[in-house]
Amino acid sequence: MPTIDVNGTPVHYTSQGSGPGLLFVHGTAANGETNWGHVREHFTEGHTVITPDFSGSGNTPLHADELSLEELVDQVIGAARAVTDEPFDVVGFSLGAVVAAAAAAKYPELVRRLIVINGWARNDDPRQQLAVDLWRRLPDIDSEAFAAYSALLIFSPPFLAGFGSDGVKATVAGITPEIGTLRQIELDHRVDITELLPAIGARTLVVGSSRDLLIPVEHSREIHQAVKGSEYAELESGHMVVFEKTAELVQLITEFLDRD
Repeated sequence: MPTIDVNGTPVHYTSQGSGPGLLFVHGTAANGETNWGHVREHFTEGHTVITPDFSGSGNTPLHADELSLEELVDQVIGAARAVTDEPFDVVGFSLGAVVAAAAAAKYPELVRRLIVINGWARNDDPRQQLAVDLWRRLPDIDSEAFAAYSALLIFSPPFLAGFGSDGVKATVAGITPEIGTLRQIELDHRVDITELLPAIGARTLVVGSSRDLLIPVEHSREIHQAVKGSEYAELESGHMVVFEKTAELVQLITEFLDRD
């Protein structure tokens, strides 16, 4: 896996395929491979697919006690610039959607098209603050409770129930409160890009999930309203739409990117 130094942090990324750059930005507690590895093959024939790990995920280390939005933006942009000298498209999911939107506002000359999936702009929603605050505090109290709560937050009820009892137990057992995850959750809690959204000039698609318990769909609708000229689509899914509705999401991304 190649590495690019971004402000002293070795940022790991993958690059596969050929054609214009397509940067996929992962969410909290994930990395480029776990979030996007299963969809990459749908795009590599016509794009150079770039999947970085930002700080605290995969092979990219933390370098400070607190993450900032600015450093994550610079890390994912740095990975893309290591692969291509041309403008590129960006797809971001969850925290990655916030990072992607901020990148489009900060680097308008680089981001050609933007897809924001289950993101949010503001940090003053009391219900969301309660959910994220509890998510962050649980590992200090009971790591098994953290894992169970995580599963309840990120999957829609019918999707999680469809795993069956043994599948639910296995899913919960696979969720651990890594230090990088905790730092990312802390950033989730405080990040706010409300003032950046009007600066986004890239052609934008916003995707929301109607059964999202972690980031309620109203936040996606707000982003759509704030980004001038953006398109909007909604899927019946929990937060982890990349797994719950993979085929439908791939179709939305493909159709958006295929239009001139």
